[in-house]
Amino acid sequence: MNPYNLSEQKIAPAKNSGLSILKKIMNMMGEEKRNLLIALFAILINAALSMLAPMLIGYTIDNYIRAKQFHGVLVFSGILLGIYLVILLTGYIQTKLMGGVGQRMLFNLRNKLFFKIQELPVDFFYQNKAGDLISRINNDTDKLNQFFSQYLMQFINSIFSMIGAGIFLLSINLPLGAAALFPALLVFIFTRFVSPWVKTRNAASMKSLGNMSAEIQESLNNFKLIVVFNRRDYFRKRFDEVNQDNYNTSLKAGLASSIFMPSYGLAANVGQLIVLTFGIYLIMQHMFTIGLLVSFFAYINNFYNPLRQIATLWANFQIALAGWDRIAQILDMESNLLVTENGAEVKDQEAILSFKNVSFCYTADAEVLHHVNLDLQQGKTYAFVGPTGEGKTTTAYLMARMYDPTHGSVIFRGKDIRCMPHEERTRRIGFILQEPFLFTGTVRDNIMYGNPEMQHYTNEQLMNALTDSGLDGLLQVFDKKLDTPVESSNESISLGQKQLIAFMRAVLRKPDLLILDEATANIDTVTEQMLDEILQKLPASTTRVIIAHRLNTIENADEIYFVNSGTVQKAGSLDEAISLLMNR
Repeated sequence: MNPYNLSEQKIAPAKNSGLSILKKIMNMMGEEKRNLLIALFAILINAALSMLAPMLIGYTIDNYIRAKQFHGVLVFSGILLGIYLVILLTGYIQTKLMGGVGQRMLFNLRNKLFFKIQELPVDFFYQNKAGDLISRINNDTDKLNQFFSQYLMQFINSIFSMIGAGIFLLSINLPLGAAALFPALLVFIFTRFVSPWVKTRNAASMKSLGNMSAEIQESLNNFKLIVVFNRRDYFRKRFDEVNQDNYNTSLKAGLASSIFMPSYGLAANVGQLIVLTFGIYLIMQHMFTIGLLVSFFAYINNFYNPLRQIATLWANFQIALAGWDRIAQILDMESNLLVTENGAEVKDQEAILSFKNVSFCYTADAEVLHHVNLDLQQGKTYAFVGPTGEGKTTTAYLMARMYDPTHGSVIFRGKDIRCMPHEERTRRIGFILQEPFLFTGTVRDNIMYGNPEMQHYTNEQLMNALTDSGLDGLLQVFDKKLDTPVESSNESISLGQKQLIAFMRAVLRKPDLLILDEATANIDTVTEQMLDEILQKLPASTTRVIIAHRLNTIENADEIYFVNSGTVQKAGSLDEAISLLMNR
């Protein structure tokens, strides 16, 4: 099982659900625990007063109403009114507190989840669909928020009310109380057996919703391709499939979640029937009073009405647990690209970067590179050529530590690259991807992205830096120069212009090693020549690695490597590289 493939992760077993998971969630609440304690105290007062009221009503009936002492009735009515007002006030306090707790928890949990995703390696994003990740951040966290802000205090209040009512029922008359509570015991056993099934159904529904979000995103991102090939029918069919699957799983989850309500309702009706028949019998035997029977009915309602509420709340609890499992799958992940301490230095290392017996595979049964050894000297230009899909880009990814070797080591400036802090590595190694990604903003924002030294530059200072690096001429293709708006989601600028911005962004950092992965594939020949001249102006100490299919791009390289079938070998001259390509 691949540790970064969420579709292969298993939902936590039922024994790890409930209170243990709730405890983990509570540990994340931090400063909200104070508000939770205040809300809990309000609930305790609410539940205690709710339990006291029926006893006062029964006492009033037996001692004042039957004796026609209306003064006592008025006094106890006033006491009951005061109790009900306090119950109203405590209910308002806990509702207001928990509403804020839920929203703040949602805010913090989404931040935590998003920051965790940012810490994970590239491998994670290749194996999981963006739509499903969005669903986990938006939808699954909201399920938790709904439970905490709307249902948790109701759930606790119901539990306290049931416990208090149960104690009063047993204390008033033990045989009658035990008989009245017996249906609740059967419901408890039923709930223990059914809950894991309900949770599984809801987990499947959430997963299906994530898959549908992923399918929608893929269709929208590739809509131009759909139009070009006139295959709306294909994507319509794909969407119908995921939509039907989501409908089926949601229907099953809804039916599973609704199973508690009729079961709990039946238990409440049976309990009331037992109280009625058994209570009348006790009154006929002069072992019970009418006032106590009225109080008993009030307490039985105070027990079974919360039980009916728990039927709904428990279903929402199972939904929240299923959402938490999907969130925890990400939160529990650890990056395999952590910085290793105390890495051994390589003595007499003259090369700026070396591969030492490097092998790499994306999956266990498909090795992409086999025992590769190479040395890149400082200040030279290296070209990597070879057939498509034979490991050129993978080699570049290993140089930039987007992956770690399966075997062997990558040495940068005499030290294992795994020992370099991420900030130092990204500062010293520049990478221009084949498909540049820009953020919504301006050209200026994207050029300065990830460059802390220029973070506070003014436009004038930035222009001076571009001029010093020979990059100012590239701005001529943008209408508003540095202030040209950039939209990552549409075609506000061309693909070639995006590549120019990525080029400026990387060169301005003045890296020790600059990797260009098909960086000029979407640029016209005139601009490509301009970029080549800029590369020549880089500091003499800068090492360049060029991955390209167009041979004119690599003709000025100091050394050429041929990548094929998992091996990396020196190709010698350009003619020899062409010969290897032709005879592979």
